[in-house]
Amino acid sequence: MVIEKPSVETVWAWLGEVPDPEIPVISLTDLGIIRNVHWDDDELIVTVTPTYSGCPATGIINLDIETALRLHGIEKLSLKRQLSPAWTTDWMTDTGRAKLESYGIAPPQPAGGPQHCPLCKSTQVERISQFGSTPCKAQWRCTDCLEPFDYFKCI
Repeated sequence: MVIEKPSVETVWAWLGEVPDPEIPVISLTDLGIIRNVHWDDDELIVTVTPTYSGCPATGIINLDIETALRLHGIEKLSLKRQLSPAWTTDWMTDTGRAKLESYGIAPPQPAGGPQHCPLCKSTQVERISQFGSTPCKAQWRCTDCLEPFDYFKCI
């Protein structure tokens, strides 16, 4: 019996269902860290670029990718880590940015700070700390609703 391998488009769709372990509302494809998916004969190669070269979630991300694909019947799988070019927030999808904001995390902005509070939409915001709950986020506060929130830093 010959088992037909799934299309690359199907694999991308499966990867689009794998959540980021630190921000589960956003998928790995929305985050933009899945750089390439291709077949090399009967082996699936998935190229991943971490948000930071020392990202502590990289091991979990790779395990989540492997687990998801194996659940779909992928037997021969190789994960390739690509550090260059370095990941940038420009690789995030518009859908991912919207998901971040609806989750209460201000999406990255080229100006270097949030445009508005993701909770009440006020533009009156101030940075509390350059360091947030993860290395890719900074801590900000809205001076109108007084709520703190994470800002996903531009890289």
